[in-house]
Amino acid sequence: MWMAGDLIVDVRSPEEFAAGHVAGAVNIPLRELAVREGELPRGQVVTVCSTGIRSLRGATALARTGRTSFSLRGGTKAWAAAGHPVVTGAEPGRRRTRSLWRRLLRR
Repeated sequence: MWMAGDLIVDVRSPEEFAAGHVAGAVNIPLRELAVREGELPRGQVVTVCSTGIRSLRGATALARTGRTSFSLRGGTKAWAAAGHPVVTGAEPGRRRTRSLWRRLLRR
Protein backbone atom coordinates (compact mmCIF):
# COMPACT_ATOMS: atom_id res chain seq x y z
CA MET A 1 0.00 0.00 0.00
CA TRP A 2 2.89 2.34 0.81
CA MET A 3 4.55 1.61 -2.53
CA ALA A 4 1.23 2.10 -4.32
CA GLY A 5 1.07 5.64 -2.92
CA ASP A 6 -1.76 5.21 -0.43
CA LEU A 7 -1.98 7.88 2.23
CA ILE A 8 -0.03 7.14 5.41
CA VAL A 9 -1.20 9.10 8.46
CA ASP A 10 1.04 9.11 11.53
CA VAL A 11 -1.22 9.66 14.55
CA ARG A 12 1.53 10.46 17.07
CA SER A 13 2.40 13.85 18.50
CA PRO A 14 4.40 16.25 16.30
CA GLU A 15 7.46 15.66 18.51
CA GLU A 16 7.25 11.88 18.10
CA PHE A 17 6.67 12.28 14.36
CA ALA A 18 9.74 14.51 13.99
CA ALA A 19 11.91 11.96 15.81
CA GLY A 20 11.29 9.42 13.03
CA HIS A 21 8.41 8.42 10.78
CA VAL A 22 7.54 6.40 7.69
CA ALA A 23 8.79 8.25 4.63
CA GLY A 24 5.90 10.10 3.00
CA ALA A 25 3.61 9.98 6.05
CA VAL A 26 1.64 13.02 7.13
CA ASN A 27 1.18 13.86 10.79
CA ILE A 28 -2.30 14.20 12.27
CA PRO A 29 -2.29 13.45 16.00
CA LEU A 30 -4.92 10.95 17.10
CA ARG A 31 -6.76 13.56 19.17
CA GLU A 32 -7.21 15.70 16.00
CA LEU A 33 -8.03 12.91 13.55
CA ALA A 34 -11.82 13.02 13.88
CA VAL A 35 -11.90 16.79 13.34
CA ARG A 36 -9.44 16.76 10.42
CA GLU A 37 -10.70 13.63 8.63
CA GLY A 38 -12.42 15.81 6.05
CA GLU A 39 -9.04 17.29 5.04
CA LEU A 40 -7.78 13.90 3.88
CA PRO A 41 -7.90 13.06 0.18
CA ARG A 42 -10.22 10.30 -0.98
CA GLY A 43 -9.00 6.73 -0.94
CA GLN A 44 -7.82 4.28 1.62
CA VAL A 45 -5.66 5.32 4.56
CA VAL A 46 -2.99 3.54 6.54
CA THR A 47 -2.52 4.83 10.08
CA VAL A 48 0.74 4.41 11.96
CA CYS A 49 2.16 5.18 15.39
CA SER A 50 5.14 3.86 17.32
CA THR A 51 3.89 0.35 18.11
CA GLY A 52 0.44 0.06 16.50
CA ILE A 53 -1.87 0.73 19.44
CA ARG A 54 -2.83 4.33 18.68
CA SER A 55 -2.88 3.67 14.96
CA LEU A 56 -5.46 0.90 15.47
CA ARG A 57 -7.66 3.42 17.29
CA GLY A 58 -7.17 5.86 14.43
CA ALA A 59 -8.00 3.29 11.75
CA THR A 60 -11.10 2.26 13.69
CA ALA A 61 -12.24 5.89 13.97
CA LEU A 62 -11.73 6.43 10.23
CA ALA A 63 -13.62 3.22 9.43
CA ARG A 64 -16.58 4.55 11.42
CA THR A 65 -16.74 7.47 8.98
CA GLY A 66 -16.97 5.04 6.07
CA ARG A 67 -13.35 5.30 4.98
CA THR A 68 -11.34 2.19 4.14
CA SER A 69 -8.53 2.26 6.68
CA PHE A 70 -5.75 0.05 7.95
CA SER A 71 -3.36 0.14 10.88
CA LEU A 72 0.33 -0.67 10.47
CA ARG A 73 0.88 -3.53 12.92
CA GLY A 74 3.99 -2.93 15.01
CA GLY A 75 4.17 0.73 13.99
CA THR A 76 7.29 2.60 12.97
CA LYS A 77 9.40 0.34 15.18
CA ALA A 78 8.46 -2.71 13.10
CA TRP A 79 8.71 -0.68 9.87
CA ALA A 80 12.27 0.42 10.66
CA ALA A 81 13.26 -3.06 11.91
CA ALA A 82 12.19 -4.45 8.53
CA GLY A 83 14.59 -2.04 6.82
CA HIS A 84 11.98 0.28 5.34
CA PRO A 85 12.67 4.02 4.99
CA VAL A 86 12.27 6.23 8.05
CA VAL A 87 12.89 9.97 7.97
CA THR A 88 13.23 12.60 10.69
CA GLY A 89 11.88 16.14 10.90
CA ALA A 90 8.48 17.75 10.59
CA GLU A 91 8.14 17.18 6.82
CA PRO A 92 6.70 13.95 5.36
CA GLY A 93 9.88 13.09 3.48
CA ARG A 94 10.14 11.45 0.11
CA ARG A 95 9.10 7.91 -0.76
CA ARG A 96 11.83 6.11 -2.61
CA THR A 97 9.90 3.18 -3.95
CA ARG A 98 12.32 2.25 -6.71
CA SER A 99 15.19 1.50 -4.34
CA LEU A 100 12.84 -0.32 -1.99
CA TRP A 101 11.67 -2.53 -4.85
CA ARG A 102 15.29 -3.36 -5.68
CA ARG A 103 15.99 -4.36 -2.08
CA LEU A 104 12.88 -6.53 -1.94
CA LEU A 105 13.73 -8.25 -5.22
CA ARG A 106 17.25 -9.10 -3.99
CA ARG A 107 15.89 -11.10 -1.05
